[in-house]
Amino acid sequence: MGWLYIALLAVAVVLVAAAEWPRLGERFGVDSRRRRQRAKRKASLRVVHDDEADEFAASVERDLANLPTIDEERRSR
Repeated sequence: MGWLYIALLAVAVVLVAAAEWPRLGERFGVDSRRRRQRAKRKASLRVVHDDEADEFAASVERDLANLPTIDEERRSR
């Protein structure tokens, strides 16, 4: 008789999981993982204020100057 109770319990668990699947999918699905990763990336961003704008612009110009470029002679080959 014990196997009957175990089988009924398993069926009940399956029914509850099937009924709650849309809500579980929102919480544990692929989309929720993407949302959590995006939120984590956004949390590390910060706003550049006016007093930091000149320093930021200089930093961007330095980075752009250090980027590798393609020579025109090489590109025509």
